[in-house]
Amino acid sequence: MLSIRNLQASYGLSQVLFGVDLDIGEGEVVALLGRNGMGKTTTVMSTMGLMPARGEVQFGGNRIDRLKAFQIPRAGIGLVPEGRRIFPNLTVRENLVATAANRRGVGNPWTLARVIELFPRLGERLGNYGNRLSGGEQQMLAIARALMTNPQLLILDEATEGLAPLIRLEIWQCLRMLKSLGQSILVIDKNLRHLLEVADRHYVLEKGRVVWTGSSAELAADVNVQQRYLGV
Repeated sequence: MLSIRNLQASYGLSQVLFGVDLDIGEGEVVALLGRNGMGKTTTVMSTMGLMPARGEVQFGGNRIDRLKAFQIPRAGIGLVPEGRRIFPNLTVRENLVATAANRRGVGNPWTLARVIELFPRLGERLGNYGNRLSGGEQQMLAIARALMTNPQLLILDEATEGLAPLIRLEIWQCLRMLKSLGQSILVIDKNLRHLLEVADRHYVLEKGRVVWTGSSAELAADVNVQQRYLGV
């Protein structure tokens, strides 16, 4: 579904990505791992056209690296960005319907009623403005907003960072449910235990390069990789 080849990106004169290759298949959950500053968010930003990059990015067999940033979500990629970035001056309902679409005409699409069933707490706050929500509620809203675009691929960048333990568990349960529905997912997170349970495959970044890739079983068994690149 998603194929990234030789992705390179820089901030000014400082190069951050050095030829990243990454693949995600239909219905796969793939984790992008690495310590802070290794290029994980830059990989996502480059893939989504939110910063200049070189290399080739294909989605569904079509090149998207030449598209404008607003065209890439329309191609079928939903992003839950680091820091949530909901619209603070819109209500929960307005956040959800602002970008809602079913461009592929999927059966049983994500609708307002369906995302509220997934996150009942949002249903209780439909009239609340985004800046009146707790951090956990904002994260639920960010995920629900991305689902409302009915994406083929869902990307979550640090979806559980800074959340209370119970809210984190709720987010992981949500990801397990999405996986059971066949949703393709790319997830960045620091919670290796939950990632090993949810993800099919993992890519480890070190200083802008992929230094290891393998299955959850392989990563769980490779203590050296965990200690060397993930600090666990």
